[in-house]
Amino acid sequence: MAPSKTLFCVPSVAKTPEEMAGDMAAAAAIGADVVELRLDCLSSLQPRSDLERLLTYRPLPALVTYRPKWEGGEYDGDDETRLEVLLLAVQLGADYVDVEFKVGEKFLNLISGKKPENVKLIISSHNYEMTPSVEELGNLAASIQSLGADIVKIVTTANDISDVSRMFQLIVHSQEKQVPIIGLVMKERGIISRLVCPKFGGYLTFGALNKGKESAPGQITGSELLNVYRIREIGPDTKVFGIIGKPVGHSKSPNLHNEAFRSVGFNAVYVPYLVDDLSSFLNTYSSPDFAGFSCTIPHKEAAVTCCDEVDPIAKAIGAVNTIIRRPSDGKLIGYNTDYIGAISAIEDGIAGYRVKDAAVSPLAGRLFVVIGAGGAGKALAYGAKAKGAKVIIANRTYERAKELANLIGGHALTLAELENYHPEEGMILANTTSIGMHPNVNDTPLSKQALKHYAVVFDAVYTPKVTRLLRESGESGANVVSGLEMFIRQAMGQFELFTGLTAPESLMRDIVMRST
Repeated sequence: MAPSKTLFCVPSVAKTPEEMAGDMAAAAAIGADVVELRLDCLSSLQPRSDLERLLTYRPLPALVTYRPKWEGGEYDGDDETRLEVLLLAVQLGADYVDVEFKVGEKFLNLISGKKPENVKLIISSHNYEMTPSVEELGNLAASIQSLGADIVKIVTTANDISDVSRMFQLIVHSQEKQVPIIGLVMKERGIISRLVCPKFGGYLTFGALNKGKESAPGQITGSELLNVYRIREIGPDTKVFGIIGKPVGHSKSPNLHNEAFRSVGFNAVYVPYLVDDLSSFLNTYSSPDFAGFSCTIPHKEAAVTCCDEVDPIAKAIGAVNTIIRRPSDGKLIGYNTDYIGAISAIEDGIAGYRVKDAAVSPLAGRLFVVIGAGGAGKALAYGAKAKGAKVIIANRTYERAKELANLIGGHALTLAELENYHPEEGMILANTTSIGMHPNVNDTPLSKQALKHYAVVFDAVYTPKVTRLLRESGESGANVVSGLEMFIRQAMGQFELFTGLTAPESLMRDIVMRST
């Protein structure tokens, strides 16, 4: 039988037995349930003395693995010697011993009648090329179980994130048959298998002690598993949210949303999805378990056509950054909280204080200049227009500015023309380009001389926190609004769509400020 909760195992890939003993203590200190002793990683091994010492003084249950090179490990000797060492581990009372499926029958013959009742035998199969079909995975699991495994372990490789879905299906099927199974998928596209397996009933997941001490591609640290993704709290009823992107590994959103979920007691986990094809991904992860998604580059435009329904302004902008699976019918509903985040921050900047539930936006009737005609420029232009502002689009390429201005009923300028454009005082400026972003911190889209005509200046760039544009705007007397405001507020909007609860604003601000 599988444990009531998925176990958390720390692998030790130490080079000496002494270092391995240190890893065991460190694993116990961070709260691991099991430590894996990767004997094949040791530079030298005196089987009886080293194993006896390690197992006698183990501070937590030990899993002994001696992985050969032909199965992705470091051991390059003969199998007979290797299996004798694993037999010794069994006799010395290791809690778990892992042996490869290809030599499973030979090992079972070797340990026949010599296996203590409390030693669990893991029979494992690793595929470093791909993830087979659900049927093939099921057949493999049945073959492993029929050999006499106490625990079935199947590890495959993700070439596409949809591969992980097949592993989840295998785990669920094994759970129904009451077969304990470790089912994991390697590489970055497979990371979610390590995070979400507790929801489906996987027996065990691995987390490295530190970066650089991974025992498989795509393995994250134990600290992240416990503190960011809170795997101890994930169960069958946990909702799964996440950020869809390519790349996505750099995203701070998992830290932000998981801590926010925890603070309000919302039973959910937020994970990174490295997605190549959005439509394929959404079709694959179509169950109610996957309740909503953040959407970032390069999938925001594709999300408009992948959703069943799209909020009117998000449709007009042509970009969706939030997808909710409607519980009543499972349909995907698309929203754009980017423009809401930026516009609300600019409204507050105009007033100099928070405007809450105002009947008329402080943007109404104001001249609102947007620099940039890309996705972010489009979002700001539509958002400002919806609030009643008179919108001007300025762009290096006039044709692109004109195209967007025609779409929203505004006017177009080149950046050169914007230098001397001031039909009125107290205008609002929103830079949506990457001008001034690190490392080009000395660049700015508009001269300091031109900035004196603006009352409020917003910069979507937030690395650095204070761009040259914001610094010079402040020196010219304008109220300045950082791109961090847009990021925080769009995340708050997403949180409220995900949960139906009020976002914990002060906490979310604190998290963002700590991580930037």
